[in-house]
Amino acid sequence: MQEIRNKKAFICDMDGVIYHGSKILDGVREFINWLIEQNKKFVFLTNSPERTPHELSMKLERMGLKVPASHFYTSAMATAEFLSAQKPGCTAYVIGEAALTKAMYDKKIYMNDVNPDYVVLGETRTYNFEKLEKAIELVSGGAKLIGANPDTVGVTEKGIMPATGSLIAPIEIATGKKAYFVGKPNPLMLRHGLKILDCHSADVAFIGDRMDTDIIAGIESNIDTVLVLSGVTKESDLSLFPYQPKYVLNGVGDILR
Repeated sequence: MQEIRNKKAFICDMDGVIYHGSKILDGVREFINWLIEQNKKFVFLTNSPERTPHELSMKLERMGLKVPASHFYTSAMATAEFLSAQKPGCTAYVIGEAALTKAMYDKKIYMNDVNPDYVVLGETRTYNFEKLEKAIELVSGGAKLIGANPDTVGVTEKGIMPATGSLIAPIEIATGKKAYFVGKPNPLMLRHGLKILDCHSADVAFIGDRMDTDIIAGIESNIDTVLVLSGVTKESDLSLFPYQPKYVLNGVGDILR
């Protein structure tokens, strides 16, 4: 635990690490207070492109935690940053929530449903056949297909829901074109996190609850990984993977014990 506590900075996943649904997990309040009191640098990374940093800050505030919006980085922001670096001034046809569209506008990527450079998709509850048909038409016409994250399902209080990987699959099948996914386990997300923290990877610990997105992304970014069992992964699942986290904890509260 002392090795983890000695880190100068922390990158944390959110769902399954900080909260589940609308419930703060055990030990999180104490952990965040400790980060602030010890002047640790920290950033919350989320594969979900559905909320802006300000909305995520407000969500935590409703749960009794005050964390400024500057501490959040989403797959929507990473996707917009990636496209802006690849092709400055490009256009996109976006299927997703308002936060994904806003991230695009923030990087001067504008909407185009005639001949866009990219078709971009993220989690959304407004997915329909008309949008699917349009996306297939545009990708068939030469637009590049981009997914905010590769997750096939998301876990909600009601059970599982289809995530970006599932929503983008019909477009891939219909066009024969494979999407490029920006979110975890793509190391791009963690590299953006390191850039925000302005820290060397050796000084950072990455805390996540999923072996297939969080832990592999940390390993490939050469960051010490902390798996918490408060989310998706169970201890019995560890033997299923050819790679392992450096630390395994029940939850972030264990860091302070």
